[in-house]
Amino acid sequence: MFRRTVLGRLALAFALIATPAGLAFADEAKPSGDKAPVTVFAAASLKNALDRIGADWTKETGVEVKVSYAASSALAKQIEQGAPADLFISADLDWTDYVAKKDLIVADTRQNLLGNRLVLVAASDWSKGDVDLNPGVDLAAVLGDGRLAMGEVASVPAGKYGKAALEKLGAWDGVSAKVAGAESVRAALALVSRGEAPLGVVYKTDAAADPKVKIVGTFPTDSHPPIVYPVAKLKDSKSANADALLKRLTAAPARQAFEAAGFAVLPPVSGS
Repeated sequence: MFRRTVLGRLALAFALIATPAGLAFADEAKPSGDKAPVTVFAAASLKNALDRIGADWTKETGVEVKVSYAASSALAKQIEQGAPADLFISADLDWTDYVAKKDLIVADTRQNLLGNRLVLVAASDWSKGDVDLNPGVDLAAVLGDGRLAMGEVASVPAGKYGKAALEKLGAWDGVSAKVAGAESVRAALALVSRGEAPLGVVYKTDAAADPKVKIVGTFPTDSHPPIVYPVAKLKDSKSANADALLKRLTAAPARQAFEAAGFAVLPPVSGS
C-alpha cells in the first residue's frame, strides 16, 4: 500500500531535473508579506522530517515555523482546550476526526499526507536475531523478563496500532503485562535506545532516526489499520502564512524530505 514504484521515483526525479529552478514551485502558495510565524502541532514521529522542511522553508521565505511535537492524543486535547496553533498533523485518523467533530479544523483543508510502517526494534547490540512477526509468534518468550516499550495503547496512535497488530498475531495476551507504556512513540523509542527495554514497537521512521536501535521485525500491513497522517488547518489559525506552509507540505521539496525519512507520501485527497 505504501510502496512507490521504481518507475514513479524515476519519473519524479526526471521531472525535477527538467524543471527550471525558478519554476519548480510555481504552484506553491506564497507567504504573506507580514512574516507571521506558523505554529504546527505535529505527531512526535514527524520530528526529523518536519524540522528539515521547516528550516528549509524559513530559509527561503523568512517565515518562522514553530513546531510542538507530542503524541497526537495530547495535541488534540490541547487544541480542544484552546492552545494556539495553525496546523495539525496527527499520526492517525481518529485524533483528526476528534478535532474535526469539535468543529476546530477547516474541513476543506484536510488531507491524508503520509503513510508509515510499524516495526519491532531492539538496541543495536541485540544478538538474538530477527523476530518473525507472523500469527502465533511467541513474543513473550523473546522478551523473557524484559519489557516491551510502546506508546500508551489507549491513546497514542503507535500504541493503538501496536496493540491491534499484536492482537491480530495472537501475541497480545502474552505481552500485555510486560508493556512499558510511553507518552509518545519517541518516548517508547528512547526506552529501547537507552537499554531500559529490550524491544519496542515504533514506526519505521523512528527506527531510522536513532542509530542506537535496529529493526528486528516488521509487522504485516494487514495486522493493523492503515497508518495514515492527516494534516489540516485549524479554524483558530492566526497566521496569514498557514496556507502557504500547508501547500509546501505537499510540494516536491517536502515530499523528498518525507521520503528520505522513510515515510510514504500519499496522493493528496482532501476531505478525508
